[in-house]
Amino acid sequence: MGAHEKLRHELKALAGITLYFAIWFGVVMLLKKLLLAQYDIEFNGLALVLLGAILLAKVVLLMEYFPVESWVPNHPAMVAVLLRTFIYGIGVLVALTLEKAFEARHEYGGFGRAMLRVYQHPEYPRVLFNTICVMLALLYYNIFSVLRRHLGKNGLGKLFFGRPGPKPEEIH
Repeated sequence: MGAHEKLRHELKALAGITLYFAIWFGVVMLLKKLLLAQYDIEFNGLALVLLGAILLAKVVLLMEYFPVESWVPNHPAMVAVLLRTFIYGIGVLVALTLEKAFEARHEYGGFGRAMLRVYQHPEYPRVLFNTICVMLALLYYNIFSVLRRHLGKNGLGKLFFGRPGPKPEEIH
């Protein structure tokens, strides 16, 4: 496979994963918007949804080269799915915590002090909420990745969008 073909394959994979996460984050943004509207609070995070989806998609593509499945070779696929989701989730929590500490560095007199006190920041529950939402998106992504590998290249699409086959009782 040439460099041009590899780039095309990488961009196609990035676009698909980005679309998946953009839909997830778009739904979360819509739910936040609806919830905050009850309190007459404006919320718009479309740019953050798209940026977050692109960044997470690229991280997921890079992390797929991490051999998590080899750490638990004699366990059901769900163990690797949960382990991979946990690892990704810890990464998301660390990244969002660092971001919040960076934003709060002026309030606390520097980044180091902000890191020590960021967990007490009034907006830290939002960090936890976002981490949980991202972990759920990653969990389903990892489950569908296992299914895609098991069912083959177009198997997942055929399963959900193809014509249904005969029912088991109709086969006999």
